[in-house]
Amino acid sequence: MADNRDELLRAIKDEVLALEASPLYNERVSHGVFPVIGEGSHTANIMFVGEAPGKNEAKTGRPFAGAAGKILDQLLVSVGINRPDVYITNIVKDRPPFNRDPLPEEIIIYGPFLDRQIDIIQPKVIATLGRFSMEYIIRKFGLEKELKPISKMHGTSVTAQTSYGPIEIVAFYHPAVAIYNQHSKETLFEDFKILQKHKLI
Repeated sequence: MADNRDELLRAIKDEVLALEASPLYNERVSHGVFPVIGEGSHTANIMFVGEAPGKNEAKTGRPFAGAAGKILDQLLVSVGINRPDVYITNIVKDRPPFNRDPLPEEIIIYGPFLDRQIDIIQPKVIATLGRFSMEYIIRKFGLEKELKPISKMHGTSVTAQTSYGPIEIVAFYHPAVAIYNQHSKETLFEDFKILQKHKLI
């Protein structure tokens, strides 16, 4: 698997680029922007999963490239993680108009690409950023009984079983909440310490 990860992930990129069936495909074409597939190490121990790209991400094709990305970078530094060592992606690979929340049908269309990314990279930790990714990942691994509002789950982890062994799912607020709310930023920094406490790095 390790030998052909690059090839398998490139195939996902090609499929998303050609995904005319997506309701967001026309947005991409009409605005001359890009899908955001993912970025980082293809052998990462930690995978961060957000919800959907924003304006800056769609312009550049890079995940977390705007204000929320700067906060994510600060959070990573705070626990001694180098951004190139992790893999960062979203459930939905194209930007919803006006940065609205992703719709259920959009998550259904793009979710299988995320599932394949997880299977290919085989992270030991999946860190969810925001409630949509938290709910998707928790349900994906059949842990619905563990599901609570993000206000209760942030900064906590649950163990899931995968085809390649056990992993930890860690729930975090989306870094965007901290852009205008200093208290939320402090909470995020405190929550990220779980990666050190549980030796998940």
